[in-house]
Amino acid sequence: MRHIISLLMENESGALSRVSGLFSARGYNIESLTVAPTEDPSLSRMTIVTSGSDEVIEQIIKQLNKLIDVVRVLDLNDGKYIERELMLVKVKANDKHRDEMKRLSDIFRGRIIDVSDNTFTIELTGSSSKLDAYLESLDEDAIIETVRTGASGIGRGDRILKV
Repeated sequence: MRHIISLLMENESGALSRVSGLFSARGYNIESLTVAPTEDPSLSRMTIVTSGSDEVIEQIIKQLNKLIDVVRVLDLNDGKYIERELMLVKVKANDKHRDEMKRLSDIFRGRIIDVSDNTFTIELTGSSSKLDAYLESLDEDAIIETVRTGASGIGRGDRILKV
């Protein structure tokens, strides 16, 4: 099962390496990883998307809690949460494709953020499944380049990750 694990960690050099090393040493896969400083410049928030049984996820969380740099760990799947991902996709937008690309961008609530004679760069945000659906709706030959951030998540309501 897919899990989104969010953690607060010390904003120090080598911290990211220790977390990713924990995963690789135990043969766990990271599907996506995002990290950025929080409102407290001494802390970073890391969001890891991984898959595994409940026992594997429990083991990952226990191992993460043992790392010195890690302040707090939260499995977002244990409650209600909001998940978003950002995707930038460069598509062909010549005469043949131009109107179709605009229409699909509007349908998926994307924004065209760059235009050239032959291309559009489109920004989309949403769940991973929404972004996948957008890519599936495009003609394969129309896609020039795709960049995705990976999932970021936050607990709903009063559910927070704080020190």
